[in-house]
Amino acid sequence: MKQSYTVPVRLSEDLLRKLIYISEAEGRTPQAQFTLMLRNTIQYHERAKSKIPPAELQRIDITPYLDSKEE
Repeated sequence: MKQSYTVPVRLSEDLLRKLIYISEAEGRTPQAQFTLMLRNTIQYHERAKSKIPPAELQRIDITPYLDSKEE
């Protein structure tokens, strides 16, 4: 299984309620719904702009976003 990471996200109360509403309507958890929406956004970006080169992704330092226990 691929490594998964936790990224805290700040949402307004309105956005959180809408996320929960859509999640329930789609039969998903809010986490699964958020992940699906993020994947869809990335797919849209790659279709509209261009594929994100794997070499560029490897250059991105994710350590500031990791919990100390995940490192």
